[in-house]
Amino acid sequence: MSLATSTTLGAVPLASGLTQFRVWAPHANSVAVLARELEPAGDGFWGGDVAASPGDDYRFVLDGAYAWPDPCSRWQPEGVRGPSRILDADAFEIAPGPELSLDEIVLYELHVGTCSREGTFDGVIPRLAGLRELGVTAIELMPVATFPGNRGWGYDGLYPFAPHPAYGGPEGLARLVDAAHREGLGVVLDVVYNHIGPGNEALRAFGPYFTDRFGETPWGEALDYSQAGVREWAIQNAELWVGEYGIDGLRLDAVHAVEDDSDRHVLAELADRVRAASPGALVISEMGPPDFRPLTDWGHDAMWLDGLHHALHVALTGEQDGYYADFDGSMRSIAAELARPEGPCIVACAQNHDQIGNRALGDRLPAAKRRVAAAVVLFSPLTPLLFQGEEYGESAPFQYFTDHIDPLIAAATREGRHREFEFAGFAGFSGAVPDPQDEAAFERSKLTPGNPEELYARLLGLRRELPRELEVACEEQARTLELRRGRAMLRVDFAQETVELDA
Repeated sequence: MSLATSTTLGAVPLASGLTQFRVWAPHANSVAVLARELEPAGDGFWGGDVAASPGDDYRFVLDGAYAWPDPCSRWQPEGVRGPSRILDADAFEIAPGPELSLDEIVLYELHVGTCSREGTFDGVIPRLAGLRELGVTAIELMPVATFPGNRGWGYDGLYPFAPHPAYGGPEGLARLVDAAHREGLGVVLDVVYNHIGPGNEALRAFGPYFTDRFGETPWGEALDYSQAGVREWAIQNAELWVGEYGIDGLRLDAVHAVEDDSDRHVLAELADRVRAASPGALVISEMGPPDFRPLTDWGHDAMWLDGLHHALHVALTGEQDGYYADFDGSMRSIAAELARPEGPCIVACAQNHDQIGNRALGDRLPAAKRRVAAAVVLFSPLTPLLFQGEEYGESAPFQYFTDHIDPLIAAATREGRHREFEFAGFAGFSGAVPDPQDEAAFERSKLTPGNPEELYARLLGLRRELPRELEVACEEQARTLELRRGRAMLRVDFAQETVELDA
């Protein structure tokens, strides 16, 4: 489904053999593309219809001197320093997706580059049938926007409208969404609107995307959503995924770092426009602190919250450094997280990319501890998320890896990673932290798939049958929990690290 309107940013092919170009460039006195001058359209926007076809490459030329890729490029086949390419999204053949309901959804987070040996969108497709049979209802892709180099987590994307070429580009993503829908699975996509990755000189050339009014985010300068062009850049990106690719939901990364002092918060407007573009699409936010504005003020459907993960992790490992400092490892703390009134509007996990990958070695919980944590999450009334491989006890780590093409950024990333680990049992061991620029960190993180453990299959099967109401009894001295939902009872022993399920 095309989003072509007179206000759509980027390059949109028209039926007449022309392509509509529109860009926000308030810094420029003139803008040209393919040797044609664009016309000013007010508020720093420029536009025009130019003779061009899908497959043609282009750059915007600012003030007759500087040629840059399109900030809203749909396709960067040669990476972040290559030209943009006109894409005809109407050529995609994507089957309709399932209706996703928070009452039934089970999310499976995956990283396209490490989920298969191929490291591509097509490489994920053979896994889909097994995930559906296990009880997963939607895959959740870590960010796929074009970032520097070939390998990375995706959170430092520079061209958020363009699926990463190393993964298979736009056509590869369309094939994956189509295949997932034909298996009855939804697709949720992780998107990043709190910062732009380093090496963003091209974006800066067009306009004032950044602001220091709120200070910096943990990952760089804050985006300035008081600027109409920045606001449209983010919201139209969200509309593109649910419109042109048929994505069934968006997971908005670290929204606590999205500052906006406009009358209407940008993330509230984004949710409205996503639903206008695709009424069934879910909007899920990741929130660091227990700040429920996504649910109470912005109209989002659900939010990631780390509380249950952290309570379980401290109870199982005793680690209380860093972001675990506010958790005491008690059974009461776990019971409190399970009793949150938001219920299925909270996405909870025993593992995710952050909680594994942001450890120095990317190590996962040992098998017994993993099963205890997973059992509590999957039996809970919260919305569960599995991380790739946990269902069969993946032994490979999930490490932090990058492929920055700028030597200075690569060196800064390497140094910053070593400085980061002064908690969680790694104080004094920074020398053991893997070099994120070393391809070996990426290769070590690739999955070696196996058969799901019975516990996961049983618990996911039960979720479809049991009432949502949860009764919790805890014995602090014995370090046990008993959870009841209807006819089913889960007994979890944190001291012995055992799980007993009666259903």
